[in-house]
Amino acid sequence: MRRLLTLRQEQKLTTRHVRLMAQSLEVTERTVWRWLAAAERDETAAAEPGARAQSKDRFSVTPEVRCLLALWKGNVAAVHRELTARAARGEGDPPPAIPTLHRAIRRDLTPGERAGLAGGERAARKHDVFLTRTRSWRNHVWETDHVQVPVLVDVDGKARRPWITWFTDCSTNAITGVAVTPGHPSRESVLAALRSAVLREDPYGPFGGVPEKVRVDRGKDFLSRTVTAAFDLLDVTVEDLPAYTPHLKGTVEGLNRAVESMFLAALPGYARQPRPGKRSSRPKDEVLLGFEDFTTQLLAWTLWWNTEHRPAPLRGKTPLQAWQDDPTPLRDVPAADLWTFTLEDAGTRTLTTRGIRFRKRDYVGPWMTGQAGIQVRIRFMPHHDHRIEVYHAATGRYLGPADLADQATDEQISAVRRARSARARRLKKDLEASQRERYAAVNQPEAPQRLGALTTAQAEAELAQTADSDLAQLAMPDLIPPAAPPADWRTPASLAALTTPGPPPYGRDGASAPDGRHRRAAPPTTDEDGDAS
Repeated sequence: MRRLLTLRQEQKLTTRHVRLMAQSLEVTERTVWRWLAAAERDETAAAEPGARAQSKDRFSVTPEVRCLLALWKGNVAAVHRELTARAARGEGDPPPAIPTLHRAIRRDLTPGERAGLAGGERAARKHDVFLTRTRSWRNHVWETDHVQVPVLVDVDGKARRPWITWFTDCSTNAITGVAVTPGHPSRESVLAALRSAVLREDPYGPFGGVPEKVRVDRGKDFLSRTVTAAFDLLDVTVEDLPAYTPHLKGTVEGLNRAVESMFLAALPGYARQPRPGKRSSRPKDEVLLGFEDFTTQLLAWTLWWNTEHRPAPLRGKTPLQAWQDDPTPLRDVPAADLWTFTLEDAGTRTLTTRGIRFRKRDYVGPWMTGQAGIQVRIRFMPHHDHRIEVYHAATGRYLGPADLADQATDEQISAVRRARSARARRLKKDLEASQRERYAAVNQPEAPQRLGALTTAQAEAELAQTADSDLAQLAMPDLIPPAAPPADWRTPASLAALTTPGPPPYGRDGASAPDGRHRRAAPPTTDEDGDAS
């Protein structure tokens, strides 16, 4: 640019020079002529052609502007209106024009800062740069997570979105264990997935064994006492990641995204399917998968992922090939011992002739014959309260299972569930009716006005019905005041005023009852002459 400026000053500049400069800089010829005119006015502009002139009065983003951007979710026009209103009230200088404000924000704030002020930390994280962990060996690190599938599944006649709990190996991208729960997952879901992940026998293998470390994300189910005790017994280190850091367990988070786009989106009942019309609703004739069918298809997709899918980080290998090519020795646990490790300990009990008392219920088993009087230790699977596992308290030897005595039949359980559902529906209907209150629309500031007229007779009838149905309204504790206490008692004056005079009907000295029964003989009294009466 300085060379062109010199040629122009010497009047030797031609159109060919400008055209060659525009082609080399990939700009138009008009832009080059504009840069030359700016360089003639200010020689410092020749060093950085196209750069905006620096001035002391140039507007910069202030902390106030940053706060307003966060308040208005990145809306620059709203920030400009707010600054203008504050300047009109004498609370600051007038803001620059909106284009100037836009340029200052783009210049002084990074894309991540602008996204964070508009959408929060999750939006800002999309502009960050993350390092990739070096791949180690199989079973070095596992990652685990819960994910609610966006697919409606028929569970006992109701449409629900199941949850998946799985473990994945970070070295081979293999899904080592999976468990599906119709409702919200719990520590029982983690233990079931852990058992399927560690066992390598059919139908779980060949992936498995005991890992060295497991990454979790502060989930209360993964950090529960039962799960942490199982990890301790298996000698597994639990790495508790900070909250809101999904990038620190990218293997399982990538699996959560892949299962939706590669498998769940094609299933009937997919909840995020775009649908025509103003409202997105499911077709009435859509047939949902049953829970058993959904679990079958999910396990089949898991098998495909482990044996046929070739993730990009594995460079053309399947997870199974990467697993088999790794010579790292595996640490296995017998199935019987693993079952013991993944049960919750409930302490010791005494085996009586009625069985074992646990949670106010009796559990019995055929092996208990002749064993009454021994001390046993109870272990159980969370939420599976129909059966417990019993061990000898002193030796730790497994004695056998014990089932709930006097367990209700399936018909009784179904009747109880129907009654609970009907009660829940009635309560929901009553709550919805109480919330359906209409208010008058206003165009002036005034108190809210409820709509709906009632006659005096209707109001009295409804209040009378409510009073009759409320048993608390039938109680009248002040109808008969309490009797006065004995004379030798010290009674505050405030309480004595609320009692009736006279002896109490049921005094400590055995005073008579209202019907005259169990009455003691009163002591004889004397008149003025001393004769007994």
